[in-house]
Amino acid sequence: MEKGKILLALTGIHPQRWHELLSAEREVVLEPNGADDPSITYAVVWKQKPNLLKSLPNLRAIFSIGAGVDHVFADPGLPDVPIVKIVADNLTQHMVEYVVWRVLDHHRQASLYRAQQQKKIWHDPPQRVAGDISVGIMGLGSLGRAAASALLSLGFAVNGWSRSDRPMQGVSTYSGEAGLIPFLNATDILVVLLPLTPQTQGIVNYGLLKELRRRNGLGGAVLINAGRGRLQKDADIMRALDDGTLKEASLDVFEVEPLPKTSPLWSHPKVFVTPHAAATSDPAHLVPIMLRQMAAYERGEKLENLVDREAGY
Repeated sequence: MEKGKILLALTGIHPQRWHELLSAEREVVLEPNGADDPSITYAVVWKQKPNLLKSLPNLRAIFSIGAGVDHVFADPGLPDVPIVKIVADNLTQHMVEYVVWRVLDHHRQASLYRAQQQKKIWHDPPQRVAGDISVGIMGLGSLGRAAASALLSLGFAVNGWSRSDRPMQGVSTYSGEAGLIPFLNATDILVVLLPLTPQTQGIVNYGLLKELRRRNGLGGAVLINAGRGRLQKDADIMRALDDGTLKEASLDVFEVEPLPKTSPLWSHPKVFVTPHAAATSDPAHLVPIMLRQMAAYERGEKLENLVDREAGY
């Protein structure tokens, strides 16, 4: 199979570093030479322009530069070629660090200590051990399983929920519609790492949050969302925080991004905001993986980490 040219189509991300690294081994273009450009065989994308890819006659595969692929499926003219999602140690490590950081911050009552520091209060409140706290992870893919392993090593009780049964040693796993409420009822800190699909859009709503366990040493249920912004209803999270359904929330993603300056989440005393930075895509780590996959595919080998089009991830 002939070595192919790459179309680099990124929206909202500067392409320079990606272009430099990809072009070290292959010819890279930022725009096709016409709608039916036959020279392009691969597309490396993030929120590509609608209908950009549909007329490329020799396109063999699409590579997403992020772990999520909902942005790829947003294209109404998406061609019927394999879609590859990135699974990289670097990306996984970043996500595990974020989840552990936020779980520990809530568990160790950091917001209370920050408030006490402002008022110069010297007070040591009771601290529950990690084993008394159940962390529930929604989404047991590669990122969710890595986060679960890290939390288990710290002594937390860990629950996991996924669409289909995904057993994991040391984790109490639940699945499907029937398992969702029991999973939530057994969870103190909810970590959301689900992919965004038509079935999961808006799943983190007030009704779901009301099912979280609140009889624990944290003083209330906690939400951490590092998945996708449209999994949640921002207004429902605000309601849950204001009426005590949630004690606190750490949010890395939002329904609209960047988070509008008018959003009350910015200044809510119970919310910790990060700018979709839990696991950023580093081209120095991800480009070599893509190039290896392309070369292997041209040798007749199978592509890895293919997206299930029916499932949407």
